[in-house]
Order: sequence, then C-alpha cells, then structure tokens
Amino acid sequence: MASVSFRNIEKAFGKVKIIHGISFDISDGEFVVLVGPSGCGKSTLLRMLAGLEEISGGEMSIDGKVINELDSKDRDIAMVFQSYALYPHMTVRDNMAFSLKLRKADAELTNKRVGDAARILNLDPLLDRFPRELSGGQRQRVAMGRAIVRDPKVFLFDEPLSNLDAKLRVAMRAEIKALHQRLKTTTVYVTHDQIEAMTMADRIVVMHDGIIEQIGTPLELFDRPGNLFVAQFIGSPAMNVLKGVLRKEGGRAWVEAEGYQWPIGQIAQAQDGQPVHYGVRPGDLSLSATGQGIPAKVIVVEPTGAETELLLEVGGAKIIVVMHGRTAVRPDETVHLDIAAGKTHVFDDASGVRLD
Repeated sequence: MASVSFRNIEKAFGKVKIIHGISFDISDGEFVVLVGPSGCGKSTLLRMLAGLEEISGGEMSIDGKVINELDSKDRDIAMVFQSYALYPHMTVRDNMAFSLKLRKADAELTNKRVGDAARILNLDPLLDRFPRELSGGQRQRVAMGRAIVRDPKVFLFDEPLSNLDAKLRVAMRAEIKALHQRLKTTTVYVTHDQIEAMTMADRIVVMHDGIIEQIGTPLELFDRPGNLFVAQFIGSPAMNVLKGVLRKEGGRAWVEAEGYQWPIGQIAQAQDGQPVHYGVRPGDLSLSATGQGIPAKVIVVEPTGAETELLLEVGGAKIIVVMHGRTAVRPDETVHLDIAAGKTHVFDDASGVRLD
C-alpha cells in the first residue's frame, strides 16, 4: 500500500491547457474517486499517474518518491480499463497470470496468486474459458483479477463500469467496494457517475474544467457543497436551484424568488438585496398537510414504488420533489410545499460560492 501526492500538476496538449495546477494527497489505503463531467481532466490525471501521459508541470509521487520520469512498469501500479483490455487468444487463467510471467515469476507463486484472485472474485469456474465466452461483468472481474495478482501499491480504475447494464453496474459497484475493504490497497477511481462516487468513495475529488472544485467525504459534499457547481453535480435528482434576492429584516432572513419568500437559516456574511441562487434538495421538500406554504402546480407524477418523484412548477421555474411512499396527487393539481430552513443552501450569484 502507498500514499499518493499531486503537487501543482499541469497538462497541456500543444497550446491547449487541460489541467491547471492541481494539488491534493491520497492517504495510504484510501479509496478516492475523481468525478466530474466529460472533458474535466479526470481521466487525463489518472493516465498521468499511470505513466500513460506525460506530465507538463508539477510533481507526482507514490510513497514520497517522485515518479514523473519513471516508466509505467516501474511505478508499481495496476490499472483496470473501461474496455477490459483482455487478450482474446488467452484463457482467463493466462490473462490473469500474464504480468507475472513477464516478470519471470516462478510457477508456484503465479498459480497461488491467480488462485487467490480467482477465489476472491468467484472466477474459479471460468479459469479455462476465453474472453469471448464471458459476459461483460465476468470480463470486468477478470480485468480486476489481473490487477490483483500484481499486488500493486496503487489500483487505478478508469470508468470500469460504464460498459455494463444498470443492474450489473450496481452489483459490480458493491464488488469493487468489498474488494477494497478486503485488500486495503490505495485506490484511485475515475467516473462521471456521481452515484458511483457517492456509494464507493472514502473521499471524492470533484473536478471541472481542469481544476478541483471541492474535496470531501460523500456526505460532506452532499450536505455542504462549497459552490453551485458541486451542489448541482452531486445528488440525484439534482438540487433544485432558483435565482433570487436575499432579504434580511427584523432578525429574519429569506430569499425572494419566483414571487415567493423561501425560508433560509441565518447567513452572517450576506447583505440585504444581494443576488443569490437558492438551493434545496428534492428530498428536503415535502407537501404540506395544512395547505400552507409555497403553492406549486403538479406537472408530472413518477411513481417508482418506494418513492414518488413529482415535477412541479412554481412561477416560471420547474422543481422536483422526492416523496417517500405514494401519493394521490395528480397532474394539474395545486399543492403547497413545506421547506425546512436548515436544509436549504444559498450561493452568491456572481461567484457561485456557498454563503454560510
């Protein structure tokens, strides 16, 4: 196992700068997820750590040793790709053993490591099959097994589940997390899927346009997003955001938006009349049983069984409410919203920074 450090990392392709001076540390044994929209630089950062892309500026280190000039084979890392990258002419057993054979490891050690990895990943019945005879999930487990047998200091995963169907993706997510809990190997995992990030990570690094927007545990990012981008990227369905004006009067504060007063907690550094964005998560809204609160017109009702998702219209804005259980409301009805002031978020209009 090993710690990983990034210091002022930059990457440019020609005159186009992709990554702009990124710095952060990953602790020994930590599972860190790099998440962000397509083109934000997360896969490029991972490929630089793997030695597959040159570093334009800054330093990367593993266990305190700078690796900028080291070849990939000398970095003691193992990478699992989105495309599985299995050799089609080799059996599962030979695919998993290939890296050890390149190192000229003895047969006894090779067989032991392949056997151990196969047991961990339930691949024992598949060892003599070829990749073409496997499902997508089985191929992904073989790719993980090939990484495990190397016993690396750091595991790297580059969107490994994006080729799988939704049900299998959920199952593999749990398998990868359980694998990390068993092996305790430092892991860097790249995805654009914030649900994967939330369910798997010890810490999440949210990236956007080649910079880090925020680093924190999944619940820290969910409960206290540092800016508007993180607030809208983390959470599914996304946070409801309304543009409005902050008001303070007589010891109370609220946001005026879409013709209504939206409750908030006290915000010390904000000024009366300041343009803001008001945020509230779909699960933190509820329908009033008393007919009080902000009126909203029901547009769409989406029952999913355990929950019901409502698309509502308030003024000219669309908002989403997620309710536990089921509801009798129907499209075109008017409902009233209850909002707990302590569950709301306010962001400066100009900078997007959270106001506390």
